[in-house]
Amino acid sequence: MATYKILIVIFILVLFCHFSRADLAEISKEQNLTDYQQLFSESRLFKMQFFSPGKSRNRYLGIFARPSPDMYSDVIEGGDEKAVWIANRDDPLTDTSASLMIDRDGRLMISHSEGTVILLSATPTAATNLTAILLDNGNFVLRDLYFNGSGHRTLWQSFDYPTDTLLPGMKLGINLRTGHNWSLTSWATEQAPASGSFTFGLDPNGTNQLIILWMGKVYWKSGPLPNGHFGFKYVSNADEKYFMYTAHNSVYGRYTVSPSGSIQDGFERNKVFGNCIDGIPDAGCVKQVLPQCRTAKKYWFELRQVYMFGDSFKIEENYTLSLSDCKAKCENDCSCVAYASVDSNDGTGCQIWGNSSSFVTASNSLARGVFFLTRKDEKRKWWIWLTIAVPILVLVFAFSLCYLIQRKLIARGKAREVEKVLYELAGPNAIPGQYNDKKLRHDIQIFSLETIHVATNNFWSANKLGEGGYGPVYKGMLVDGQEVAIKRLSTSSGQGLVEFQNEIKLIAKLQHTNLVRLLGCCVEGEEKILVYEYMMNKSLDFFLFDASRRDTLKWNIRLNIIEGVAQGILYLHKYSRLRVIHRDLKASNILLDDNMNPKISDFGLARIFGKQEFEANTERIVGTYGYMSPEYAMNGIVSMKADVFSFGVLVLEILNGKRNNSCYHLERPLNLIGYAWELWKTGRVFEELTDPMLSNESTPINEVMRCIHVGLLCVQANPMDRPSMSNVVTMLTSESSQLPIPKQPAFFIETPRAETEIREQLVNCSTNELTISDMIAR
Repeated sequence: MATYKILIVIFILVLFCHFSRADLAEISKEQNLTDYQQLFSESRLFKMQFFSPGKSRNRYLGIFARPSPDMYSDVIEGGDEKAVWIANRDDPLTDTSASLMIDRDGRLMISHSEGTVILLSATPTAATNLTAILLDNGNFVLRDLYFNGSGHRTLWQSFDYPTDTLLPGMKLGINLRTGHNWSLTSWATEQAPASGSFTFGLDPNGTNQLIILWMGKVYWKSGPLPNGHFGFKYVSNADEKYFMYTAHNSVYGRYTVSPSGSIQDGFERNKVFGNCIDGIPDAGCVKQVLPQCRTAKKYWFELRQVYMFGDSFKIEENYTLSLSDCKAKCENDCSCVAYASVDSNDGTGCQIWGNSSSFVTASNSLARGVFFLTRKDEKRKWWIWLTIAVPILVLVFAFSLCYLIQRKLIARGKAREVEKVLYELAGPNAIPGQYNDKKLRHDIQIFSLETIHVATNNFWSANKLGEGGYGPVYKGMLVDGQEVAIKRLSTSSGQGLVEFQNEIKLIAKLQHTNLVRLLGCCVEGEEKILVYEYMMNKSLDFFLFDASRRDTLKWNIRLNIIEGVAQGILYLHKYSRLRVIHRDLKASNILLDDNMNPKISDFGLARIFGKQEFEANTERIVGTYGYMSPEYAMNGIVSMKADVFSFGVLVLEILNGKRNNSCYHLERPLNLIGYAWELWKTGRVFEELTDPMLSNESTPINEVMRCIHVGLLCVQANPMDRPSMSNVVTMLTSESSQLPIPKQPAFFIETPRAETEIREQLVNCSTNELTISDMIAR
């Protein structure tokens, strides 16, 4: 019983697959033939459909004959059966969007999404009762049916435009009234249906003979017509003259002109006549006369994967020449010494090389299967291979030598850069590798790489604190027991010796309780390492943006962090020996010591200003989305007000407990700045902006509102409206100071994006996740 049910299911599936194509019997103005549909003749002897020959991705509209007497067998794409007629052999389609239709002007055409339609019948007609059908003889016709249905008029037929196959009823000849020629043209190759170089038809010189032309020259003449089970008929009158044949007791008879020029029985695939290349030529073959330069005995031999350069030129840009055509082109050109196909996939196109060409070194063309011409009596192999091998060996040796020299120069250049950095840090007596962990210029210590390995247990993964855009950070312990954070800059970080040296100089010269302290560095070989004081409580973002840890940040701690960061920035802007713009203020760059006091870190992107310099322009945009001021992000304007903007964003994040780039509105996706501004205007800023973690304690509303007010003043769109850090510190610490009303801030209404850093932006920007101290202590 189970077997019976399975057979029923299989039968249903077979029927579904057979009829799922929605086969057509005709095409009208209301019915098109689309890709993957089939149009059958009445007795299903022929079918029309779109197909792709062989491994080609191009699509063609073709007619196929039934390959066997089985009435219901279908021609399968990619099988042995070949199309007997193709509508668009020289206009291939590259997708499956095409359809065959009759347009409103009565023209039969192929419409597709690639552009211009492909017209089959180009003459418009006023007839309205049009239909296109496929006849049982393989002829596809466009008909005008009479009003009463008693007859029809043929407006166009495929038999007038044969491709490479002659079916019974087709003509080979010429219409003397219109000049229209009926002839067969071979495929370019067995895989390429484009018009090839062989043409089979009536002799255009007036003789009543069938001839084959090869690239316009006579290749074969019929002489006595072939006998057998095909009968040829010759017709000549005032209107036309042509050959036609009929097949006796067979609907499968056809003649096909092959890409090699022979005429074949299309059903049995046997050569019938026109065989002029294999063995003894057939009667009627016309000897191809070569130029005088080819009279000596020479022959062709093939080399594969040959690199060539010199005078080469393509004979045909339309890729319709086969390899045998290319050989003939080369043999008839006395300067040609080698030839090859352009497209190695289907063997089409032609490229030949002249006497001045060389076949030994790489250049702009790689020839696959190149055929070389040489004399038969030459002992050729040794000098050919020697000619090829010696220059290649010389080139390999030269490239290897250049590579080694370049590596040595690069290593020497890096060594000089290291020496320069050490000179800047340690003084004129600096000698690489001879510091012995001593404190030198700028009151920093230069550690040996050996000391760093000991401190981190050879950069043991268990000691890894985190990893940011500049590389991993490890916890280490020096020989004296001091805990340190060791930042190892990766070679792919984008930070070079300039940024490395910049951070060392800045932190060494800047001394403030709210700035992280640099203990030393290590510069050896490819290694660039910074050693900082260790912060047990990690970074601000470790607590602030985690719901399970945020309750640790009571109001007094948050206020202390805000004021401490403000004091650190004020020191950088006004009271340090150098005027410094940090350019990368954010929660992950605010470290917390044992008492949760803030310390600003990461000065690799900082910009040093002169005491009388307040603003500069740069093409090198660095920093972090969400914290960058609009004038800096869009116009490259660097000023102290850029740090003020970043500080304002940081203040709002500390008060809210979420990142600036989070989504704060369902209908209009606002960032934190936009959300705070909307709440400020409606008077609901304290209730809805403040972190709910602060509601469980007696949080002083006036202090929170003052911080919100200061934060909004810092993120105003116009940098001239933002307060200086001196004013910010005064506003935060003095309850009696009157605060100005904030103006429109710089915020964006957009889909939120992840916080990303820009290490260097000229055209594109980096999307590396920042956070050197990502949720880990340093």
